[in-house]
Amino acid sequence: MRIGLTFQRTFPSSEVVRFARIAEDGGLDDLWLIEDCFFTSGPSLAAAALTATERMRVGVGILPAVVRHPAVTAMELATLAGLGQGRFVGGIGHGVQRWMDQMGLKPDSPLTALEETFHVIRRLLNGEQVTFEGETVTLDHVRLEAPPEQRVPLLAGVRGPKSMALAGRVADGVILAEPASPSYVAWAREHADAGDDFEVVAFSSWIIMDDADVARSIMAGLIAEQLARPNAGWKALPFFEDLMDRNADGGVEAIASMPQDWWHEIGPIGTPTDAHAYLDRLEAAGVDAVTMYPAPKVDLALGDLETIITINRQQRQP
Repeated sequence: MRIGLTFQRTFPSSEVVRFARIAEDGGLDDLWLIEDCFFTSGPSLAAAALTATERMRVGVGILPAVVRHPAVTAMELATLAGLGQGRFVGGIGHGVQRWMDQMGLKPDSPLTALEETFHVIRRLLNGEQVTFEGETVTLDHVRLEAPPEQRVPLLAGVRGPKSMALAGRVADGVILAEPASPSYVAWAREHADAGDDFEVVAFSSWIIMDDADVARSIMAGLIAEQLARPNAGWKALPFFEDLMDRNADGGVEAIASMPQDWWHEIGPIGTPTDAHAYLDRLEAAGVDAVTMYPAPKVDLALGDLETIITINRQQRQP
């Protein structure tokens, strides 16, 4: 299982080279660049990271399907593939619909928009000349002048069952946002109904400290906020209903004191030993890569990065 770092959307773009070099020198496998509206641009950050590194895989996650025309997205991905020479992977998703609405880009059917986008981009990256008339995408004899020499993996950043089934049909894999539990991985693979070569990347929030109780108390507040509008990842947990009851009855304190086994499903939260327990479960569930969010502030994140590097080294020891 590959272990990597997520470059937080809150970081200044000028920091991407420093983080990329430290991560690669420390032995991490992946660096994922976040593109959220309205922060920094994923492809621009990826270009900087690719030129600053030699070994590490660099991914963009997650480009909203409708923000750029698919022909332009294909140009971006082909350019990054040329810079990376086999080290680049692209992530495309629906985009947060509230953000799409702010820009007047919210499609009538996000599923249709995503499927058409994947279909057209794959053909363009394959070097085809594409004429296509869909519900959301139109192209008239479009061909990339510089298609990538190597196949570019395209992963779908999606959550729900219909979107997961779509990913299984059109994508090379899926990016699972937090909470990326082993149960959610199994659920995603079942709904994608794809082959063994279907890649699963897990984005994971984490807090590692010497005192597990302190770490879990911090994370409990964030969990309570997310449970107000639980996504598919939360609903896939085998103890989801019990967790909702616990939150309703006791709030943050009750979440913080939930059983350790539950924490090992939710994420690497607690001590380094807890982190390894979570990573072992993810690998056993069939995750190909896990990438972890550091703290949102650069000075704290640099310390987190060193911790992730250490955990990665320990994880690889026999």
